[in-house]
Amino acid sequence: MLSLKISDLTKPEIYQLLSSAIAPRPICFASTVDKEGNINLSPFSYFNMMGANPPICVFSPSRRGRDNTTKHTLENVLEVPEVVINIVNYNMVEQMSLASTEYPKGINEFYKAGFTPIDSETIKPPRVKEAPVQFECVVNDVIALGKEGGAGNLVIAEVKMIHLQESILDDHGKIDPFKMDFVARLGGNWYSRVTAESLFEVAKPLAKLGIGVDALHEDIRNSNILTGNHLGQLGNVEKLPDEDEVKLFELEPEIKDLLDATIGDAKTRSTQLHLKAAEFLSERKVEEAWKTLLIDFF
Repeated sequence: MLSLKISDLTKPEIYQLLSSAIAPRPICFASTVDKEGNINLSPFSYFNMMGANPPICVFSPSRRGRDNTTKHTLENVLEVPEVVINIVNYNMVEQMSLASTEYPKGINEFYKAGFTPIDSETIKPPRVKEAPVQFECVVNDVIALGKEGGAGNLVIAEVKMIHLQESILDDHGKIDPFKMDFVARLGGNWYSRVTAESLFEVAKPLAKLGIGVDALHEDIRNSNILTGNHLGQLGNVEKLPDEDEVKLFELEPEIKDLLDATIGDAKTRSTQLHLKAAEFLSERKVEEAWKTLLIDFF
């Protein structure tokens, strides 16, 4: 493993390593105004939510590394402590990137990038009509994280109103990740797109107490076939199938065929059972995976 001291690295090297390793990052497409009413629109990938009561988002317009100057967004929120955080999807990512161009103060990036400004209801900065989600926010605080080039400025924004395009909602009125077509920032010129093929669910152990990976039998825990993700799934169950359930499962045609084909060859049988369990786990069929693995023990 390569180990690097921050003190031995240049500022560009630190930025490249951090921005490439801490990824993907959501994008805050921030619209702000100055005290004269000039509008600015700019994206920031130092961005996330930090609470729901009150609803808080944070983002950070950094000081420029080359000359230690500050960005118009930072200057604006210090003058007019309001911001619209527009959420970016794939359909607008190229225009969003264009809006990051360092145009002179007073140039409206809405028009340069081809976006449609629409009035907010509670604050002065306009919203991006094309954004699937728009948060109207007041700025509670701005915390300077340093004084040199590359230093961040943490903008703490409290959400006061949420606007949603109805096309991104499911039948229950919740945001559907399959309809959002999210994009996220990586290092360099790279972005990622959240497609249906890249989405998956992980069962959260909130309402139950999983047995834990440490409770797995050594043969399962040290399997050459099962991955760490597989072990995490297996350790997230509250209880194991009993012997009667396992014996009944052995009669399933695909399991019976596997057992018949490995009669007298315990090593091959164990390998095939682990492979079958891994297949079940890839399909999120944790109970079937456990029954498969427990055949070796009953």
